[in-house]
Amino acid sequence: MEELKIDRDAMGRLAKALAFICGPDHPTTVALKAAAESGSAQEIAKARKLFLGLKSSDRRAAMAMLAD
Repeated sequence: MEELKIDRDAMGRLAKALAFICGPDHPTTVALKAAAESGSAQEIAKARKLFLGLKSSDRRAAMAMLAD
């Protein structure tokens, strides 16, 4: 996946999309929500790593939900 910069607002919306796709207690959902709330570089890096570790179909579905 190419380098993509996502602002805090988009990260929050991505967390909501993943809550629908993977569940609200999924580690990636929790990490994205924490990164959106705190904005810390460490939280963002953790969330990005977890997001990239998802199945490609889950990543695509979440990104498609952002486009709507």
